[in-house]
Amino acid sequence: PGIMKENVSRLFDPFFTTKATGAGLGLAIVHSTVKRHGGEVMVQSIVGEGTTFSLLIPVDPEPMIGTDGKNTDS
Repeated sequence: PGIMKENVSRLFDPFFTTKATGAGLGLAIVHSTVKRHGGEVMVQSIVGEGTTFSLLIPVDPEPMIGTDGKNTDS
């Protein structure tokens, strides 16, 4: 439970992991995808208590209109 302070700054680095097995790509991919959509990923962690990830992804204020002229948002 919780991530050590020295590791928090490296969480989104490709191939960073503290586990014996694994590629360390999961959070790097999440971070890259969210950033490409104009968003942000934030992390709060307290060793011994737990970790919270927050994703902020902007909403497009314009409704999407399909090729048939119908609103695709609903």
